[in-house]
Order: sequence, then structure tokens, then C-alpha cells
Amino acid sequence: MRIVPVPYDHPDAAKLMAAVQQVYVERYGDEDATPMDPAQFDPPQGLFLIGYQGEEAVACGAWRAHDGPAPDFQDGDAEFKRMYVADSARGRGFARMILFELERTAALSGRKRAVLETGTKQPEAIALYASSGYVEIPGFGIYKNEPDSRCYAKDLSGA
Repeated sequence: MRIVPVPYDHPDAAKLMAAVQQVYVERYGDEDATPMDPAQFDPPQGLFLIGYQGEEAVACGAWRAHDGPAPDFQDGDAEFKRMYVADSARGRGFARMILFELERTAALSGRKRAVLETGTKQPEAIALYASSGYVEIPGFGIYKNEPDSRCYAKDLSGA
């Protein structure tokens, strides 16, 4: 898989984000309502990545910088968003590749910690994060009081 940075509003990004939103609808009954300003994903304060297999966009992930406010965020945080792999490309390690590249690029941009939110109805995501060194943290963002929400963090100093 070839991983390419693209603007948040790139057509392939829009297609993959629509697909991940459909997963949220199927599993939780509604789309993710987290506020997303496309400018937050512009370098150097953010990045949107697309994974291509040949010419087909099959995976994505993004990060945006946060420098507080506590207790939700700490100085140097990178919040990971929109991790997704198309059904046709699952089981090939693409999610792990996108996650590694998000960590690497966030660390290169001076980010100190990766944080993310997922849900209990996404056990494959929870397994990926746990096996990649993420630890559960107190909830943050608009879902911090939702019983199905789980938040994780990882120190990026070794990325």
C-alpha cells in the first residue's frame, strides 16, 4: 500500500470518510458528530493520509494538533481521527500501516502524545490500539460521558 498525504476535502478522502460514517451508523445508529474543521488537518498542525492499493483508495487516517485545554488535551497532543480500511482491503495490515504513519508524521511535527476515541462496538479498532501500545485514558471530547466510548493515548517520543 502506498500512503499519500492529501487535503481533507480531497475526493478520495470524502469517499472514505463517507464509508466510515456509514460504519458508525450501522454500529451506533448515527454518524460521528465530532466537530471537524478541515483547516485543522492542514500541515504542519495536522495531516490527512490516504492509503492506495494500485489506484484505489482503500484506507485513511488523520491527525490534528491540540495544545490543551486540560483535562481533555495536553500540550503536544495529536488527536487521531477517521481511521478506516475498506472492507475489500481488510486483513492485510493496512490499518497498522496507517496508524504507524500517523504516529511518525505527528512525532516529526513535534507532537508528543497521540490520543484517540473509539467505541466498544469497534472491537477490531480497540484490538489494534491495544496491540500497538495505546493505553486507556479518561474520556475526552463530545463522547466523554458516553458509556460506549473509549479513549486511548500513546507517548510518541519513540515514534
